[in-house]
Amino acid sequence: MGEITTVAVDLAKRVFQVHGVDAAGNVVLRRQLRRSEVLPFFEKLSPVIVGMETCSGAHYWGRLLAGMGHEVRLVPPIYVKPFVQRQKNDAADAAAIYEAISRPSMRFVPVKTTDQQAAQAALRTRELLVRQRTMAVNALRGHLAEFGITAGVGLHNLPTLLERLDATTEAPDYARESLQLLIDQIEDCSDRIGKLDVVIARRCRADPDARRLMTIPGIGPLTASALLATVPDPARFKCGRHFAAWLGLVPRQHSTGGQARLGRISKMGDRTLRRLLVSGAVAVLLAARRRPGFSDSWLGRLLARKPLLLAAVALANKHARIVWALLAKGGVYREAAA
Repeated sequence: MGEITTVAVDLAKRVFQVHGVDAAGNVVLRRQLRRSEVLPFFEKLSPVIVGMETCSGAHYWGRLLAGMGHEVRLVPPIYVKPFVQRQKNDAADAAAIYEAISRPSMRFVPVKTTDQQAAQAALRTRELLVRQRTMAVNALRGHLAEFGITAGVGLHNLPTLLERLDATTEAPDYARESLQLLIDQIEDCSDRIGKLDVVIARRCRADPDARRLMTIPGIGPLTASALLATVPDPARFKCGRHFAAWLGLVPRQHSTGGQARLGRISKMGDRTLRRLLVSGAVAVLLAARRRPGFSDSWLGRLLARKPLLLAAVALANKHARIVWALLAKGGVYREAAA
């Protein structure tokens, strides 16, 4: 039996599957480890390559194992799935992880720091609160419509909706008691979202990289914080076009036989980052349309030929390439001369 040089770990809540391979590629170890047995197992090994899928807890285990001197390689699950042979089980998943990390062309995910994961937790918590508030507002609108009480769409029209509820006699007291619970939930979610916005903005003001990113039009504290928490080392990307492709802001290809067929954007990257960049681009477009000379600019000519959202995606692609340039080369955004 040869010495173990590579270990693939299929992570789980309680029982982890370990797949050990020697330098010749022979499988020398297949076993299950309980959570309490993982660290003692790796402490006994000399430095090895450890492969894991990027799932819940992967970055935590990656930091621990890297601290022991092991080389940690995290692989996205979508890149592991093609290597699963026949039926799926823990042993087959661990073997597939080894096959994936052994490929010379495989792309790995850098292990996130605790600061990056803390920023990401704040952003995900805010997203959850926004979804809960939207659900409560939609439920309130639906219930009030049954009593003939309606108002314009959007959160800014909620006060008008509540004023009409107070002024009507259609809704009985029993319904008002139930609806007040939804109103309280909406106000509570709004307060919590406001507190998180303050925390995120304060963190961005203290981070020099975030301050530089916020010089780009359409990028505020939320987008800057999301970029720094999610984007790996910018040096991993050859150029800004590769970074925009990683975010899914490039056309999807379905080319064959030398014929290039391009469709809608690929949407292959992080959905939150893509949504924030496109939303910021829409805001920039709406503000720029009111400026004199807009029709002669690149954005004006693009908007004359294409719909608003399509032009916003093109602008988001441009902003993504600028983000890569600032992160990789330093400096701040400077608007091009007219």
